[in-house]
Amino acid sequence: MPDAGVTPQRVTSIESRASWTAAAFTLAILSISYGAPLLVVVGLKPIQDSLGTDRSVIALAGALVWVGTGLGGIMMGWLADRIGIRATASIGAVMMAAGLALSSTGSIWALFVGHGLLIGLVGNGAIYAPLVVYVSRWFDRRRGSALAFISSGQYIAGVVWPTVFERGIASYGWEMTMLVYAAVVLVVILPLTVFCLRPSPEAHAIHAASAAPRKGDRVLGMNPNLAQALICIAAFFCCIPMAVPNGHLVAFCTDLGIAPAQGAAMLSVLLACAFLSRQFWGMLADRIGGLRAVMVGSACQAVAIAAFLSTQNEVGLFAVSAAFGLGFSGIIPSYVVAIRELFPASEASWRIPTFFFLGMSGMAFGSWLAGALYDHFGFYAPAFGVGVFFNIANLIVIGFLVSRRRAQQLAFA
Repeated sequence: MPDAGVTPQRVTSIESRASWTAAAFTLAILSISYGAPLLVVVGLKPIQDSLGTDRSVIALAGALVWVGTGLGGIMMGWLADRIGIRATASIGAVMMAAGLALSSTGSIWALFVGHGLLIGLVGNGAIYAPLVVYVSRWFDRRRGSALAFISSGQYIAGVVWPTVFERGIASYGWEMTMLVYAAVVLVVILPLTVFCLRPSPEAHAIHAASAAPRKGDRVLGMNPNLAQALICIAAFFCCIPMAVPNGHLVAFCTDLGIAPAQGAAMLSVLLACAFLSRQFWGMLADRIGGLRAVMVGSACQAVAIAAFLSTQNEVGLFAVSAAFGLGFSGIIPSYVVAIRELFPASEASWRIPTFFFLGMSGMAFGSWLAGALYDHFGFYAPAFGVGVFFNIANLIVIGFLVSRRRAQQLAFA
């Protein structure tokens, strides 16, 4: 009970119509920016044939986008706190367009530099993680729903762009398709970043009045940086299996005799189901907490990735792809919710990008490893099997963290 004569401080939510407006503009930006890495996924075999190299080499270019995006997010998150999200995201749009243009020149090294450095490090690195932190600062009650909403930009891109890219590559070649998409990035993203992204509300007083963690507090009974390290390890493990269908589904289908157009459609179905289910996962994270939502999503992903091992006909693969999309879509936003629940708001600008770096490194490693295993064995079953292994490892780490969270809640009950 409060002391007699003391009026409890009223805590007002920072959420408003402007919060959802900021989220909507962010969704539009991410729907375009996440199209750039999909070009290598859809064009994996044509690019391989054009450059006369191994499939794992082209897969490595796509993997470098994930590593660059994760590493760049740490640097660009720091920069966004100093020069503002508008300037940072604008830099990202220009660099991404330059990366696509450079990659289209037809050299393996241009593909690596264009994807790893320009599209990844200073392109998507300046857009994705800084925008996630930006939107998280507009919300305090429905943060999970908001983060799920903006993260759906990845799946909107996955629904819209693979079929467009497949037709563009078939008609005009992968080089011209990259150049045209570079122009799309500039024409769409730059105006949105310059004119539509307003500064997020400051909420220091609100956070101080709430039960939010304070700097220096132990997290799950551990040193805060140890807890962060375990979350990052879990993210690395779960993103390895996540990368296999996302990076190799079209090529996997063509190896089975399924037409490239059907493979691209299958990737679109996977990402469409992810988009449709993501709001459910956001609401679940708001209700049961970020860590528990991660564990549920990871368990669903493990079942779906295992199903790829036993399914090789077209109808079955469409069904498994849809199930995979429904399962994995809530994992990444739920990690962000968990970090915001466990750590002080003032540390979000580096803790969230650090998590993204490890998660995207897992995506990169998984995409490259699947290509390397294919080059060695000549088929994709070993890649899916390794994905199941890492998914189980993720569940072990997350299960430990959830048990610590439960024990902490019981101790304070």
